[in-house]
Amino acid sequence: MDQTFWQAHGDEISAAITLLVAIAIAVIVDRLLIGRAVTATMRMDTGELSREARTRLRLIRRLLFLAIILIGVALALSQFTSIKRFATGVLASTAVLGIIIGFAGRQVIANLVAGVMLAITQPIRIGDLVSIGDDVHGRVTDIALTYTSVDAGDGSLIVVPNERVSTDVVVNHSAGNEVAPVTIDVWLRPDADLEAARGALERGDVTSAHLMELTPEGARMQIKAAIDVGTDREAHETDLRERAQGALRDAGLLRSP
Repeated sequence: MDQTFWQAHGDEISAAITLLVAIAIAVIVDRLLIGRAVTATMRMDTGELSREARTRLRLIRRLLFLAIILIGVALALSQFTSIKRFATGVLASTAVLGIIIGFAGRQVIANLVAGVMLAITQPIRIGDLVSIGDDVHGRVTDIALTYTSVDAGDGSLIVVPNERVSTDVVVNHSAGNEVAPVTIDVWLRPDADLEAARGALERGDVTSAHLMELTPEGARMQIKAAIDVGTDREAHETDLRERAQGALRDAGLLRSP
């Protein structure tokens, strides 16, 4: 007896419909989250979400989208009889399968778990200026499920696995006390007049200039300057360094290269 079209291809059609429904649900949930975020933003005086909220919202959206798609794929595969038999056999050896998956996907799983922890604890946020280890320095542009993107400021984009972000030493230059003084170091000639150097440096927003180190090559002075809330710390630090170098150069106190 010939099979009908549904009998011959019913499993494939059911799987395709299930997958399409899962994608549609994922998109709808994602749009609902975006809509709630926009509504919340309109109620705020600043007119925008904080960096903490943006970081958490982005990760929640991706986690929900991935979870819904994975559930849809699992339901779609369950439409096939052969897959059901295979799954029954797999359940009998879940311990062995778990060990195999654990070894094969250890790095991916570790990065995924680290990404979730970063979203919960938020040691860094989108827009923060950070240093990760000794070789990564820049501004965070994205925190994904498995990696963090850092703009180095020189046209390059550094992609750092989240496992490294969670285990390496991370310095967040955008966190902490927003009005803490900006601090820089400058080098003077070994025979430079320190009082003259202080007189040239302690102007405007500079609050102090102290000798920190004296070597045969030169004298290192630490300069601190006040900063207003909301001011770009990195830009203010660059401006302070340029002004200090100019003042010492004009006074003839700057150490030669």
